[in-house]
Formats: sequence, C-alpha cells, structure tokens
Amino acid sequence: MSTLSATSLWRDRRFRTFWSAQTVSEFGDRITELALPLIAVTLLDASASQVGFLTAAVWLPSLASLFVGSWVDQRRDKRPLMIAADVSRVVLLLTIPVAYWLDLLTLGQLYMIAILAGTAGVVFGTAYASFFVRMVERDQFLEANGKLSATRSISFMGGPAVGGVLVQALTAPVAIVVDAFSFAFSAIQISRLDVPPGEADETPEPLLARARSGMRYLLRHPYLRRSLGCATTVNFFHMIGMALLVLFASRELGLSAGTIGLAFGIGSSGGLLGAVSAAPLSRIFGAGRVIAAGAVVFPSAMAFVLLAQGSTFARAVALSAGMFVATFAVMCFDVPLNSLQAAVTHDHMRSRVAGAFSTINYGVRPLGAVVGGFLGTWIGVRETLLVSAAGGLLSVLWLIGSPIIRTHELSGLEPPEL
Repeated sequence: MSTLSATSLWRDRRFRTFWSAQTVSEFGDRITELALPLIAVTLLDASASQVGFLTAAVWLPSLASLFVGSWVDQRRDKRPLMIAADVSRVVLLLTIPVAYWLDLLTLGQLYMIAILAGTAGVVFGTAYASFFVRMVERDQFLEANGKLSATRSISFMGGPAVGGVLVQALTAPVAIVVDAFSFAFSAIQISRLDVPPGEADETPEPLLARARSGMRYLLRHPYLRRSLGCATTVNFFHMIGMALLVLFASRELGLSAGTIGLAFGIGSSGGLLGAVSAAPLSRIFGAGRVIAAGAVVFPSAMAFVLLAQGSTFARAVALSAGMFVATFAVMCFDVPLNSLQAAVTHDHMRSRVAGAFSTINYGVRPLGAVVGGFLGTWIGVRETLLVSAAGGLLSVLWLIGSPIIRTHELSGLEPPEL
C-alpha cells in the first residue's frame, strides 16, 4: 500500500463527494437539535420531564441497532440503505412545519417523528460502518475520521448560530425545513458515489442468531468491550445533562434563542480544534492516553455552565466556555477511538458490531435523557447538570488496565483472534 500525503483525501473524488454530503447534513442537524426542543419549550410549553422524553425519543431506536446491524450485514451494497434513510428523514421532518401551519402540531407528533427519524439514523449509521472501510484505505482511517470530525465540529460552530437566527426570524418549525433539505442533498451525493460493495454475509443463520453472534463478538473483544463500557458510561451521564441544557439556558440563564445558538456555535469551535489536534496528539502521547484524557475532560466541562452568572454577556460566555472545552475533549476521545475500533474489527462483522455497539452505547441515551428529565423536576435543573458532570468521570475506569490505554499507534493493529 502506498504512503499517502496528509492532503491525499482532498484529492480523492469519492471522499470529497461523501464529505460534502456529510457537511451539509451535519449543518442541518445542528439546526434541528436547537429547534426541536425550542418548539417543545416555547410553542408547546413542555416541562423538564417532557423535554427529557423528547430527547429520549430521538435515541430510543438505538435499542434496535443490534438487529438492524445484523440485517444490514446481509446486504452486499450498503449505499441504497443509506440513501433510503436520508430520503425518509426528508419526509418526516417536513411534516413538522406542515402541522405547524395547519395548527395541528403536538408533543405526540414530535415524539413520533423523533423515533422514526432516529430509526432511519440507525439504518444509516450501521450501513456506514461497512461503507466507510470500502471508501477509505486502512492507513487513511485516522486522517478520514479527523477530517469528517472536523467538519462535524465546524457544523457545531456555525449550525447553532444559524439555527438561532432562523428560529427567531422564521420560527422553529420553519427552520427545520433546512435540515430536511440537507438530507435530500446527502441522498443525492451518496447516490453519485462509486464505492465497490463488500461481500454480503450469506450465512444461513436467522436474524436473532446473527444478532447474538454480533453481541458475543463485541463482548469478547478485548478492545471493543472496554471501549463500549467507557463510551456507554460517558454517554449515559452526558445525556442526563444534555436533555436539559437548552431548557437551562433558556429558562434559568434567561438567554434568547439567538444568544443560545451563538454561544453554542462559538463554544463548538473547540470541536474543530480537537478534531484537528486529535491525530497529532495521538502520535505524540499515544492514542490510548488521548482517549483516556478525553474521557475525563469531556464530562468535566459542564462545570463551566454551572458557574454561569452575572450579566447576559457573562452567562453566555460561561455557556460558550463549557461547550468549547467539551467539544475539544470529545473530539480527542472520538477520533482515535473510532479509528481504533475500525482497525480491530473483522470485515464481515462490521455492521453487526456497529449495531451491537450502538444498541448499548446509544441505547443508554434515552435512559439518560429520561433520568435527566425526572431529576430536573425532582432536584432541580442545575443540580442535575452537576450529577451529569460528576457521573461522567466514572467512564475512565473502564480504560484502566485495558489494551486501549496501552495503544500508541494504530498502524500495526489487526483484529485479534477470538
């Protein structure tokens, strides 16, 4: 395999095409992530627990990822599944402004759309796990994940600010139209990609048996098992706080939609810095140590938000500072961890393992969101954010004594014999 320059992926037409699809879709997502809870809070007068349920509904389909991934593995060409997932989200999101214009919008509809759109996201994500390794060479995994993560970070910088302006100027339901169009663009771009399909897993096992084998592979894998425990712990406690963060910023900090979006956008510049820095930091300190550092710093960042007080400007700065630290740390956690997982997973198990991993890792997110909603009602929103920050620190315990924390370079890693 030839040695590629640091800029080689920008000369790869397939990667550029996929990158453009991901870029537009990510920006649309940031708008909806702000607009959806604001619809619930400002138009439908949702309580803390109801906002928690809405956040939970987005992640609830992750519980089916194990079976979705096993089903996806049987399909040789994953691209049509990704296109279908994008198109379905276009249709679902457009029903929100239609219902708003007809004065028919309800919390129940938001819950249903969140679940169905989340299901489409699960199909896309499990198919992408196999699609990615056929689009990008093994020695480009870290570079590709870094570039895609950098784009995602940029979307967190600009997306909320644009979303806040759109919400204030056009109302939240209308702003969601932008996200719908972003999925349409993604579907068009992915349809243009010429990525050779992989081998379908044509073993005669029934779906349930295939799902069990994917979960068994995951739980026996020395790298994946520990990374699962770490990521799941940090995700659970993170969602406890994230379920209430927009509500906290709106009601307790008294910030407008535009100010919240601007604070999120500026703060998310940390994610861009983290995505760009993750690969060089991994080369200097070792991928495992960077992953561990990210697992500690990421949940700790919520403390900045809790210190918010004083003038509107001071409160917005505190919110932005918390976002900056959190997004920097999560990129230092995600980029090397995703690349490590891609390097140590057998090809014929990728979608199954992605599904099994998501079932647990993302499956705890709705639970975390519901717990966050109930805690916000019971002990208070600020106190719940403190629980989120403190609990997330437990995630690093999974890495102690694991082969992950001892990993320095990814180039020599191969899937282990199981």
